[in-house]
Formats: sequence, C-alpha cells, structure tokens
Amino acid sequence: MLGRLDGWLGVACLFALTCLMLGEVIVRSLSDFLPWMPADIPVAWEYSSYLMAASFTFGAAMTLRAGGHIRVTLVLGRIGAGARRWLETILAALGVVFTGFLAYAMVLFTIRSYTSDQVSISSATPLWIPQTLVTFGICLLVVQFVARFFQAAFGLPLEDLNMRAASVSE
Repeated sequence: MLGRLDGWLGVACLFALTCLMLGEVIVRSLSDFLPWMPADIPVAWEYSSYLMAASFTFGAAMTLRAGGHIRVTLVLGRIGAGARRWLETILAALGVVFTGFLAYAMVLFTIRSYTSDQVSISSATPLWIPQTLVTFGICLLVVQFVARFFQAAFGLPLEDLNMRAASVSE
C-alpha cells in the first residue's frame, strides 16, 4: 500500500511539474504579444527542480516493489533457488543499509534547514519544504527495502507483478 502511495505521489509531482513547465511556455509565448505580460514565471525553474527531485524519490519505492529497477540478472539466473533467495536477502539488506544511511542524512539535512531558517535565494521558499518531500520519498524506499528483505528471507514473492505497466506505452 505504501508503494502505491509512493507511486501516486510521484505522479502528482510529475503532473505538477508538467503543468508548471507548460505554464512557463504559455506565459513566454503570450508575453511576445501582450506587453503587460511578464516574460516568465519567476519560480518556475526552481520549483520544477524541486518537483523533479520529489518525483524521482517518490517513484523509487513503487518501482522497487514492481521489479522495475535496473538489475544485473546474469548471476541470479544461473544459481539455484536457495542460493538466489540467500543472495536476494543479502542484497536487500545492503539496500536497507545504503538507503537507510541516505534517509538518515536527509532527515538531518532537512532538520538543519528548518532550524536555521534557510530559504531559497530566488524565491525565499523555506528549503525544508522541498527537502521534506525528497526525504519522505527516500524513507518510503527504505521501508520498501525492509519489506523486500523479509520477503526474500521468508521466500515470499519479491515483486508485485500487478504494479507493472501492462505495455510500453503505459
């Protein structure tokens, strides 16, 4: 369920990013004909970078659950089921360690930005707000790696094939 939430949050960020960029293009085009129209949306590039980072991190947990991450299956395809389960468990544990460290660092980074009242230079946006979105996405990825660890350790299915795209166009 958290993986699906993660995916929907990623879609929402990607949709907002698309709308922001389309708005930027429309405003720029209209400014050529309407002299009173500003030439751009001042926060468009800054906010689009925040939304892009959030969409990447929000999509990571769902992608892991659906089995969509790039993997080298050369070794996994040539070993037995028991060894594969053992290797998947070890790899999931490594995923927990690495993403856990990243999540811990991002939580500290976000807290530091909040307590020091850091703001963006161009828009005066408090930086803890976009950092919180990215941190939450990374924390969801940690939770998904923990779930994958237990699934691998107990021999449960690692991926939810229902979460995969049915075709390339999806």
